[in-house]
Amino acid sequence: MNISDRSTTYSSARSEFWSGCRAIIPLVIGAIPFGIIFGTLSASSGLSFGGTMAMSAFVFAGSSQFIALGLLSSGTALPLIILTTFVVNLRHLLYAVSLVPYVRQLPQVWKLPIGFCLTDEAFAIGITRYHQPDASPYKHWYYIGAALFMYVNWQFSTWVGLTVGKLIPDATQWGLDFAMAVTFTGMVIPYLVNQPMVVAVVIAGVVSILAHGLPHQLGLMVAAIAGIIAGVLVEGRNNHA
Repeated sequence: MNISDRSTTYSSARSEFWSGCRAIIPLVIGAIPFGIIFGTLSASSGLSFGGTMAMSAFVFAGSSQFIALGLLSSGTALPLIILTTFVVNLRHLLYAVSLVPYVRQLPQVWKLPIGFCLTDEAFAIGITRYHQPDASPYKHWYYIGAALFMYVNWQFSTWVGLTVGKLIPDATQWGLDFAMAVTFTGMVIPYLVNQPMVVAVVIAGVVSILAHGLPHQLGLMVAAIAGIIAGVLVEGRNNHA
């Protein structure tokens, strides 16, 4: 498909929105088991039905929700819970920096929902669309379509976990975490298009393993920063070669 064909395909805000919804379907499927497990664990840990649904609705960050749930169950003080989830979600700052060149011209009414819905999956789908060379003025609708679909899916999965999950015997032992590993691998592979990207991913992967033992999931940020530095250094060397 050439650029003119893409411009025809993405010709309106509505078509961009539904294209984003379709593009994120594989990642939505991968997230369903985790939403169900979160709802199931919440029900068994003493968090109320309303509190669980509110966490999914207002936090909307799977890894942070699991960590916060564990800390709540152990009686951890609220300031420490907030600090821990903040550190875990620092990677979203890197996503935001990548999106700034594409959304800075949008009015504030758009920037707020784009920021709130900035999950790993929504970023992966949205940035891919922004990188396409056609001049569609509605690419933010593509992002919102993908992000909104994931948001609705997360609320529904949480609800299923709360209502039906208690009938499932120890769903945490089913090995469903493998689905998320596969999902994130699928998100990364399309970006391995040049040497700097490959080096960044390899270095980040190695450092994440070495730094896994750091408290509050700080190893994730250390790995991300190490990967970025490695990729930038390789790209700079190639440009000056």
